[in-house]
Amino acid sequence: MLLDGIWNLRHPLNNSYHLIYLFIAVAMSDSTDKTTVIQPRPFILSSTSNEWSTGVLDCFQDLPHCCFAFWCLPCFTCITAHEAGECPLLPVLDAFGLIPPMTTALRVSVRQRYGIEGTVCKDCVYSCFLGPCTWCQISREIKIRTKPITDVKK
Repeated sequence: MLLDGIWNLRHPLNNSYHLIYLFIAVAMSDSTDKTTVIQPRPFILSSTSNEWSTGVLDCFQDLPHCCFAFWCLPCFTCITAHEAGECPLLPVLDAFGLIPPMTTALRVSVRQRYGIEGTVCKDCVYSCFLGPCTWCQISREIKIRTKPITDVKK
């Protein structure tokens, strides 16, 4: 049936209805007439783990970010939230609670996105007692995990 539709595409007498006929022929054909092509996926060797790349107190590994977070934490948190794909103004919510909700939520989100093990309880403790350090860790993790893969050939 599908071959009849293709023949009608080339037949000069049926030029006006050939597209409609081909569409109907394809729609009515059995699924056994269809060919499925599956492309092989590239194999990517990943060196990422299920742990944070840096510790929560490793702020001095990235000194510019550490200084920026120290001198202007509200700006730093808004930029980090934006880099994480969230609304840049969400960190403002941290000013209204005993437990910083945005810091905790973003830490949980980054942890889940990159498959990092941990608990909401730990995230909450780090957010409450080590807020600026937690923001620095989140920023470093996003920067490390989103770094493009480069192919070095010798």
